[in-house]
Amino acid sequence: MEIISGINVIRGGNQEFGVKFRAFFWYSFGKHPKFDLIVDEIHGIPFFTPLYIKTRKLAFIHEVAGEVWKLNPWPKPMNLIPWILGTIFEPWIFKVFYKKIPFLTVSESTKNDLISFGIPKKNVFIIKNGARILKSGRDIKKESLTTALFLGALSEDKGVFDAIKIFGEIERKAENWQYWIVGAGSRDYINKLKDEARKMNVIYKTKFWGYVNDRKKFDLLARAHVLINPSYHEGWGLVNLEANACQTPVLGYKVHGTKDSVRDGVTGILVEKGDFRSLAENAIKLVMNKEVYGKMQKNAVVWASKFSWDKATGESLDLIESI
Repeated sequence: MEIISGINVIRGGNQEFGVKFRAFFWYSFGKHPKFDLIVDEIHGIPFFTPLYIKTRKLAFIHEVAGEVWKLNPWPKPMNLIPWILGTIFEPWIFKVFYKKIPFLTVSESTKNDLISFGIPKKNVFIIKNGARILKSGRDIKKESLTTALFLGALSEDKGVFDAIKIFGEIERKAENWQYWIVGAGSRDYINKLKDEARKMNVIYKTKFWGYVNDRKKFDLLARAHVLINPSYHEGWGLVNLEANACQTPVLGYKVHGTKDSVRDGVTGILVEKGDFRSLAENAIKLVMNKEVYGKMQKNAVVWASKFSWDKATGESLDLIESI
């Protein structure tokens, strides 16, 4: 156990199943104070708190898994297990166990998904994420080479392979570009990404930054010209707001979450999922049109400024008090 900012953090078990079992045994048989509210955080597999906790509960979810089940990292053919079971049972888990529990989520897309899973509309509350804003536009200086940046976990569902295909399409049609991939991933997965970059003839113009701290992240977002975010499914897409705060438009797929955090044609450009060629073409056109690009930069900063963590905190506290 450790204390972080006055919060007691108890760690144990892996994130898929182990932590759920540990939480059950700790709450049911361990020594702990009486709680006024239990927050059941759901990311794929919930904690199933309605089965063993009578105290008031609030379910917190960014996104339902949906089609992400089939993009799981398990090796073939084992990957069929979470794909099939997750797709079949996820809606029923919500419908059977969580129908009477209030939900806090971050976007209209996730709210609609929850309603489609049988959660009453009156039980779903949206509080959008905040976004950090750089203090001054004078701190922002773009790279001399036009720079496309991918930022996120290096995993199948985040569309990082699509990002490399997009880089390859840009490279075939435009000059003086460079490409950055920022995010953590396993060594084997990164090697596969590098193989794809070689295949797309962009390996020598693509830099893999790996994991970076917050300061470096915002530095890179500010220096890049566009954020390429071909994620296949999001709850909200916080990175889109962080890029916008740095005067960096976003190009991505028109999917849940991304379509909530990116205003198509205003703070970025959205294309149909999987259409990486169209996304690349739009990136080139946007950067080449200085007038449109400059206007989108200004719109992006205004949009990002509408979201703050202070506001999100206040709204969250109000919701908790009401429960």
